[in-house]
Amino acid sequence: MTEYRTPYPVRVDAVQDAPSRALWLIKWLLLIPHLFVLFFLWVAFCVVTVIAFFAILFTGRYPRSLFDFNVGVLRWSWRVHYYGYGANGTDRYPPFTLDEVPDYPAHLDVAYPERLSHGLIFVKWLLAIPHLIVLSVFVGGGLWLGTRGGTGNGWDNGWGAGGGLVALLVLIAAIVLLFTGRYPQPLYDFVLGMDRWVLRVAAYTSLMTDSYPPFRLDLGGTDPGSVPVGPSGPPPVGTPAAPPWTAAAPGR
Repeated sequence: MTEYRTPYPVRVDAVQDAPSRALWLIKWLLLIPHLFVLFFLWVAFCVVTVIAFFAILFTGRYPRSLFDFNVGVLRWSWRVHYYGYGANGTDRYPPFTLDEVPDYPAHLDVAYPERLSHGLIFVKWLLAIPHLIVLSVFVGGGLWLGTRGGTGNGWDNGWGAGGGLVALLVLIAAIVLLFTGRYPQPLYDFVLGMDRWVLRVAAYTSLMTDSYPPFRLDLGGTDPGSVPVGPSGPPPVGTPAAPPWTAAAPGR
């Protein structure tokens, strides 16, 4: 019988795409158009989250069109983050779209919740405090940009703006890449694990799921919820379907 890892509703996948030795030196300049657009998208994200708050309070549902928009903002931010200094995992310029792009090496999906708790919306920020303490080590001051999407701020300047372990490890990996032409795999896997943790907490605090984020550093580019542990076979009833890009993604 096929054994599946317990999937979390926020699925984050990536494929290392042979970044060049030196392009990272000017990516800050290349990212300016994206950061400009993302500033306005995150303003909209915050407005949509406030509207969703009241919709969940009175109906127990997150309006689907609003949910899809906010997932798109997270997805766009993740692609920019992956291209830039949150991972430096590819030199392929991120597309200007909220939609999933199957052939881009960074992917994000959030399972739509049919029902959400009326009461949890008031305390999710409080319940997330243990995560925020842990993640403050990962992304430093940038954590507050990445987790206040429901209270008036977002990743408009890219999470990790305040430094932290992610920024330090990406810098070390970039220097190694500059001199050797190789991205150290252990650093890549660890950075992706931290990025995945941040995105899970960001979606939770933005009211997109009631599933409490696991205290788990899932290393590597392939999300544990995307692949079975054992031989291939049909997933159990209720397991979210694997996205189309995972067929080409390497296992961990």
